[in-house]
Amino acid sequence: MDKSLQPHIRVGKDIGIQYALLPGDPGRVKTVAEFLDQPKEIAYNREYRSISGSYRGIPILVTSTGIGGASAGIAVEELKNIGVKAMIRIGSCGANQPGIRVGDLIIASGAVRNDGASAAYIDQAYPAVPDTDLLFHIASAAKRLSYSHFKGLVRSHDSFYTDEEQLIDEYWAGKGILASDMETAALFVIGGLRGVKTASILNVVVEKDENLEGGINNYIDGDNAAKLGEEREIRTVLEAIVSFHNSFHS
Repeated sequence: MDKSLQPHIRVGKDIGIQYALLPGDPGRVKTVAEFLDQPKEIAYNREYRSISGSYRGIPILVTSTGIGGASAGIAVEELKNIGVKAMIRIGSCGANQPGIRVGDLIIASGAVRNDGASAAYIDQAYPAVPDTDLLFHIASAAKRLSYSHFKGLVRSHDSFYTDEEQLIDEYWAGKGILASDMETAALFVIGGLRGVKTASILNVVVEKDENLEGGINNYIDGDNAAKLGEEREIRTVLEAIVSFHNSFHS
């Protein structure tokens, strides 16, 4: 038995891939597969579905992380254990600012740590920030591809259904926070502590003041704008990996 086989993601060091894309939804892994050459499913356990493939000759691993920072944190730890050096979240989010539309992309330059997973690791004073090189290449790729996008701070939280959810959203909107998700802060903090390069790009599926349940249901049902945003975030990240990789191997 491969002693490096990880208990949750069920992938071992033999995969030998340095770049990983991290969608939340296991179903989104199949969408990413459409962009890759020779995609191959290698594991599916609980919320962790993994495929391998390549893009422009660069090996790519795709592993879903499920919902929330706790499950995302497990994926980060186990992917690091098998040699992954760079992890990029390709997720969904709700907009906190007017003028941000469904299908727009949010490139996170940092995250408010309103989640429990990152707090379990280290004091809140530790920053949740991405790798600056990855951030630069993702932003450059989005601009090069002429995709509508915003760069700035996001907020990661643990529930959609607290009694004060609307007031909390309004508070952070007033502080200039662009959007909310559930995994970015954990990814940034754990990645930072473990020496892994991380970044996060989010597809807006709910606009500010839109009904949360309705917006998410539309996304799941394949709303055209949200689906286009999903495809654009995948293409952006893959192109960013190419330029990032080439900058170190030219």
